[in-house]
Amino acid sequence: MWKFLLLNLVLALTATALDTINISETQGSYGFAVDYQNNQFLLDGQPFRYVSGSFHYFRTPRHYWRDRLRKLRAAGLNAVSTYVEWSLHQPQPDTWMWSGEADLMHFLNLAQEEGLMVLLRPGPYICAERDLGGLPYWLLNRVPDIRFRTNDQRYMGYVTVYLNEVLKKIKPLLRGQGGPIIMVQVENEYGSYSACDIQYMVSLQQLFSHHVGTDALLYTTDGALVKMLQCGVVTGAYATVDFGVYSNVTKAFEIMRIFQPRGPLVNSEFYPGWLTHWGEPFQTVGKRAVKTKLYEMLSVGASVNIYMFYGGTNFGFTSGANGGETFSPQLTSYDYDAPLTEAGDPTPKYFAIRDVIAKYLPMPNLTIPTISPKGDYGPILMESIINLFDPLARTLFGTNQITTTTLPTFESLDLPYGLVLYEAYLPQGGPDSSILHAIATDRALVYVDSHLVSTLSRTQKTSTIPLEQPYGSRIQLLLENQGHLNYGSGMEDFKGLWNVTVNGSPIPQWNVTGFRLNTVKPLRNLESTRSNHGTLNNGPVFLKGEFTIEGKPLDTFLDTTGWGKGVAYINGHNLGRYWPLAGPQMTLYVPAPYLRRGQNELILLELEFVPRTKKMTFVTVPKLGNNTET
Repeated sequence: MWKFLLLNLVLALTATALDTINISETQGSYGFAVDYQNNQFLLDGQPFRYVSGSFHYFRTPRHYWRDRLRKLRAAGLNAVSTYVEWSLHQPQPDTWMWSGEADLMHFLNLAQEEGLMVLLRPGPYICAERDLGGLPYWLLNRVPDIRFRTNDQRYMGYVTVYLNEVLKKIKPLLRGQGGPIIMVQVENEYGSYSACDIQYMVSLQQLFSHHVGTDALLYTTDGALVKMLQCGVVTGAYATVDFGVYSNVTKAFEIMRIFQPRGPLVNSEFYPGWLTHWGEPFQTVGKRAVKTKLYEMLSVGASVNIYMFYGGTNFGFTSGANGGETFSPQLTSYDYDAPLTEAGDPTPKYFAIRDVIAKYLPMPNLTIPTISPKGDYGPILMESIINLFDPLARTLFGTNQITTTTLPTFESLDLPYGLVLYEAYLPQGGPDSSILHAIATDRALVYVDSHLVSTLSRTQKTSTIPLEQPYGSRIQLLLENQGHLNYGSGMEDFKGLWNVTVNGSPIPQWNVTGFRLNTVKPLRNLESTRSNHGTLNNGPVFLKGEFTIEGKPLDTFLDTTGWGKGVAYINGHNLGRYWPLAGPQMTLYVPAPYLRRGQNELILLELEFVPRTKKMTFVTVPKLGNNTET
């Protein structure tokens, strides 16, 4: 181990020597570098310390970017940190998205206008509790045996194309060019990944350095453990650590000093809250603990990035999942118990943090934010439109309908998310009582002759269920992708059904239909019909309701209490998954830009249960669990 430490110490000292040169090159002009002699950063040649907040532009509508950035600045923060999400900007190998909600350059310019420096984290892997850690799903169908986050040349080929595109675009906004970007992260917490491919990190650093040069400081972020920094640091990038309120500040920075002997102390991810999975209590961190630990770090001269300062929302199907012993998909909400709520409202934690920052940094002359008004738009009666298994629904939403002897994955069907229906007819003559075995990634509703009989679950480790009189019948397995793994080993997380047998015998032929569900526009011309309530034994149902807004639309929350599990769309905008039966999230955040004056439309795809009232309600206060301040 000490041999490894010595190697990393040499690497760190080499990086120190290189970055010392940057100081002289940036003095008297724009630039950002490290003054190793005095253990401080230099911004345009002057001593500088940052207190930053993480805010991911892809987790709130573009309409709110300036509002959230200004609230960061009003809290005394002088920098903002954001990931760049590969899957957002390159949704297909030959498609790039840089406008509208994906307008990264606009976001960076707004940050500069609001007086914030930028810590940019382009990945390629970002984790961030996002689907596949921000990697595009199509990597899994282009190279099925690909090795993520290694020097696998097939993977690196796609990474190089992506990073070249990003780094060329952001170059004019690097600090050395007069822009707001002072630091650019190389990969993300690589020390937490089991591959520990040093050559991979070297290749990435060289690629970043080619574009960034001395115009910004390259850095790495890893947990404050020796084994993590052993694999995470790389020559030519400044080594930083991350830790939360329950860590010992002195010990954490001592670990950093093993690999980064000189230069300013940095906590690149200080956690004022935490992430939450479906089916567990909402995770909270008390404001007093946050305030105490932040004060402790700032009192020793450290720079700090607060992750998250504003969390936002995993709209659509963008939330990821954690693995390990249990598969745990994450909530649609990314409120994170952060200082700013999912709707951008300040919390007591916001003001506690502001009080600490005011002791160390000059405070801006900005209006202190207040809680914004919310819209109380009442209940909406939801009426059925069409069953998902109906031939018309299959025509409108079905994609890649095939007949096959082998079970395809979502990825081989070119489906990034949604549902896949696997159907087969069992021959007559078998026993009345049978056993179905299937491994589902991630959750499958099982039907016999279009009647719901059970559920297969990766989370619950349910892979075997009894079937009564299935022979001579049609068996249907409707599989839901609940989010690709975003963290840890085994991230090559294919979605599908595996080892499917009835009484130990495989099924010879399948009819397969994929449902992408990225839009509900085809339903707008369909009339509502009378709908039943209770368990949806005959398959998922699309439902529609309409409501009217008088005056300017306001943010609101859609209360899904009493319903089963599904997806909600407001005026065509996918609000994300709801699952009140699992909790703790009961409401979906509805931003005002998704609403309009006059008539509005809510569409649901409900998978499992419709309450007797057949109503959903808009409320003014979110229901995320026990998120009380302590």
